[in-house]
Amino acid sequence: MVDESAFVSRRILVTRPAGDASDLLCAALKSDGYEVFSQPLLVLQGLPQLTVAQCQMVLHLDRYQHVIFISSNAVNFGMALIEDHWSKLPIDLNWYAIGAATAAKLGRFGVFAFTPGSVMTSEGLLSLPLLQNVRDQRVLIVKGQGGRDTLAQELTRRGALVDELCCYSRGLPQMPAGELAANLSQWCIDVIMITSGEGLSNLQVLLTPAETTKLRRISLIVPSQRVANMAQSAGFDQVVTAENASDLAMLRALKEWRRGTGG
Repeated sequence: MVDESAFVSRRILVTRPAGDASDLLCAALKSDGYEVFSQPLLVLQGLPQLTVAQCQMVLHLDRYQHVIFISSNAVNFGMALIEDHWSKLPIDLNWYAIGAATAAKLGRFGVFAFTPGSVMTSEGLLSLPLLQNVRDQRVLIVKGQGGRDTLAQELTRRGALVDELCCYSRGLPQMPAGELAANLSQWCIDVIMITSGEGLSNLQVLLTPAETTKLRRISLIVPSQRVANMAQSAGFDQVVTAENASDLAMLRALKEWRRGTGG
């Protein structure tokens, strides 16, 4: 067993989008004695204007039987749109959140949401009992532009009538070539926390293959086996897979990494 008293400070890079979620994770890491740096790998922006079809989704929210939020950011942007049109939320809707943090944000709007527990993925949502027999039922998925389409495809296969309310965009941070690699080297980063597949993809865009090779000593903590496979295919040899993308799971995975390195 590692002697916790012998723990030497390590340098961690947090890559969550800027905002409350990133601040909370950074604060938790600092309280555990880590030196923490932040470099978001996703830039989030509300869409300047919804399409006519998307406006209809919000205006006719009461026609849906199921409303699914796939992230905390979907709550931030999506509920702002919904509140603009609904002073009181429609009743008899089944609300869903991909994880506890997303559900907690919905709770601030007086909404109880079903969650898939620790399996914070599309597959976890699809395993929920109320989403098994959805033939001819209307489902609204509140999300950002792009991303995986597993949820919509499978619900459609089950016979649901699925709409997607894309209420924000996810973009690549604007950084000069070589800047991220230089920062990682200057900061002597030991671990990068990656919280989504898209974040990992952006990391690959911001690093050249040669830079990735030089940085193989850096460990990655990722939120799922799917993202772990992506990281290994990209050339990262030291990958720790967390149970999900929550702060608690990331911190547990970091503890596992620390034990494995004896640091």
